[in-house]
Amino acid sequence: MAEPIESSASGADRASEMTDHALAERKRPGRGRAAAVFAGAVVLAAVAGARVGPRPGTSTQRWYASLRKPPFQPPPQVFAPAWTVLYSALALSGYRVWASPDSARRTLALRLWAGQIVANAAWTPTFFGAQRPRAALGVLAAQLSSALAFTAVASGVDRPAGALMVPYVGWSTFAFGLNEEIVRRNRP
Repeated sequence: MAEPIESSASGADRASEMTDHALAERKRPGRGRAAAVFAGAVVLAAVAGARVGPRPGTSTQRWYASLRKPPFQPPPQVFAPAWTVLYSALALSGYRVWASPDSARRTLALRLWAGQIVANAAWTPTFFGAQRPRAALGVLAAQLSSALAFTAVASGVDRPAGALMVPYVGWSTFAFGLNEEIVRRNRP
């Protein structure tokens, strides 16, 4: 029988880390306001996309329907439930980092979180609103880079916050490949 692999942190260290996080969260004022800010930021990103996305009967929908897409393009009904879960995890991840004890890493993580949500909000207006898939690919590269950096830094601040980002980073990576393939298939 194989012996269990020891983690880099002892059980006491992990318990202390969890206790420190719980104490910081309890002591930090404005928790409700902070939760609303993180939730509000992801709602604004979603609304920015919904306003210019390919709604039925719009010129944007006709333009999008005319694009040649790869066979791995998900059906439209997948996007709303997927983004609901991803945005919820994204908001919770940011909140958990905010609730962590003050440190330079926490500050950096929060800046990276803000950068990735701004880029996230810019993708849909660039791709659908401006109908510029190539420019949207650049926006998505910035968003994915920021999300990866946030995930790495956040993991050092609050391990669950980093773990919450894994599905978002995976979906963003998939979206990058999809966007890239749309650009390739629709060259002038």
